[in-house]
Amino acid sequence: MASTIDHATLEKLVEAGVVSGADVIGQPGGWGVIVKYGTTECALAAKRGAVRTFRKFETLVNYLKGLGIDQYNVNAANFDATALKTTRGRPDSAARMRNAFEAGTHVDWMQQKVAESLADPRPNLSHEQVMAGVQAVIDAKRKQHAGKA
Repeated sequence: MASTIDHATLEKLVEAGVVSGADVIGQPGGWGVIVKYGTTECALAAKRGAVRTFRKFETLVNYLKGLGIDQYNVNAANFDATALKTTRGRPDSAARMRNAFEAGTHVDWMQQKVAESLADPRPNLSHEQVMAGVQAVIDAKRKQHAGKA
């Protein structure tokens, strides 16, 4: 059986009342659905066209009930619970979340500094005045280190 059916089509067939049955088939990694209408049998497809697999039986039951399919046959002969992934995490998720947190923390810090600067009653300094002060610190440190050598 190479034929598949997507969610939208299945929904229309159920609304039209032409779905005559469904089989829930256990397989390694989850559960698939075969939909029967007329003389045709089709596997439920995911959005990208591959056969859709539900990891949890309860999710599949809720999906079918939501469509209006309350009765179906279950074949668990090939179901293999050990084939289910124990985690669905992606290795890059932790780094992505850490980077997002650090960026948020930096933005918070920057906003705090801007607010403090705006609230500071002292007169503003020009760029030249600030650079002259920084250069004086650099020159003093150079002189200090030259004296030690």
